[in-house]
Amino acid sequence: MATNQEFYSDLPLPPGEYLEEVIEDLGITKQELAKRMNRPAPKLSAIFKGHKVITPDTALQLEKVVGVPAHVWTGLEAEYRLALARSHQQEEQNRLRKESHLVKRFRYADLVKLGIVSKKTKPTEKVVEIQRFFGVASLTTVLELRRYKAAFRAGKPQRSPEAVASWLRIGELQAQRLRCAPFEKKRITRSLERIRAMTLMKPEGFQEELQQLLADSGVALVLCPHLPGTYAHGATFWFSRDKAVVMMTLRYKWADVFWFSLFHELGHILLHNRQAVILEGDKPNPAQKVHEQEADQFAADTLIPPKPYGAFVKARRLFADDIERFSRQIGISKGIVVGRLQKESHIKPSWHNGLRMQFEWKSNG
Repeated sequence: MATNQEFYSDLPLPPGEYLEEVIEDLGITKQELAKRMNRPAPKLSAIFKGHKVITPDTALQLEKVVGVPAHVWTGLEAEYRLALARSHQQEEQNRLRKESHLVKRFRYADLVKLGIVSKKTKPTEKVVEIQRFFGVASLTTVLELRRYKAAFRAGKPQRSPEAVASWLRIGELQAQRLRCAPFEKKRITRSLERIRAMTLMKPEGFQEELQQLLADSGVALVLCPHLPGTYAHGATFWFSRDKAVVMMTLRYKWADVFWFSLFHELGHILLHNRQAVILEGDKPNPAQKVHEQEADQFAADTLIPPKPYGAFVKARRLFADDIERFSRQIGISKGIVVGRLQKESHIKPSWHNGLRMQFEWKSNG
C-alpha cells in the first residue's frame, strides 16, 4: 500500500472516504481504529461522514496508526472544505439566479433611484440587495409575511403585490427610526383640533409639528415617495403593539387630498382593529367597504362639521367668496371645502381650483 499518496478534487468528498480505503487495506475495522486511536467510535464516525474536521492533532494520530503522513490528512481536509464551500457557493448562486426574475417586480430600479438599495450590475447581486432590504433569505418568502399583505382599498388588477410589499417595507424601515411615545387613543383624539388647524398652514410651517404631535400619541407619520405599481397614496398598519404607522405618499400634491387622506388613516387607527394592513388607493374594495365608509365619514365630519356644512350646501351659494367666508367661519382651509364640494358633485371638478393649495413635501427618507 502506498502511504504517500496525495490527491485533490473539486468534488466535496470527505477525507473519511479515503480513510475507509486505508483501513480496509490494513485489515482494520472502524471499531479497532477507534481503540487504536483511543477515540470514541461516534467521533470517528463523524470523521468518516465528513461531519467532523480532521484537526492537526487527529492527523498526527492517524499518521502514527495507519502510516499516512499527517500533512496528507490536513491537505485532504482543506481541499474537502474548500470544495464544499465551492459547492455551497454554487448552490447559492443557483438559488439567486432562480429569484432574479423577481428583482423587477420588487421595483429594484426605483429603489436604487431612491437611494434605498445599492446599484448592482449582476442579476444575482441585485437579488442579494433586495433580500437585504427585506431582511429575508429568499424573496419567495416576502409575500408570505403578514406585514406586507395589504387589505387593498383599490381593486386595480394591475397592482403589483411585490411593489406594494416594497413600498410598505420603505415605510416600515422609516417608522422604525422614528421615536414615538406608547400609543394612546385619547391623546390622538385631543390632538385632532390642532391638526385640523394646520390645514391653514403651508407644509414648512407644520410638517415637523404634525409628525411630533402624532409621535407623542404613538403614531409614526411617514412621508414616503410614490412607488410605481402600487397605485397607493396611503396606508395604515401597526409596527408594534404600542406604535401605529400612517404612511402618506407624495403621489398627489393637492393639500386637501393629503388632509382628507390623513384624517381617513387616523379614522382607521381610532375606529378599527390592529390586525390588517390597510392600503389606500382610488377605488374601494368590497371586502373593506364598511371600514372605508366609516373612515371616510370620520375624515369628512372631523374636517367639516356636518351641520354647518349641510346648511351651507342647502343655501346653494357656492361662489368663491361664499366658500372663503364659510371656510373662515369653521376654521378650515378653503381648499378642503372646494375638494369636498367637487367630490360630492355640488360643483364641477374644474371650479374654484384656484382656492386649492398644492405643495411639495420633504420626505422622511
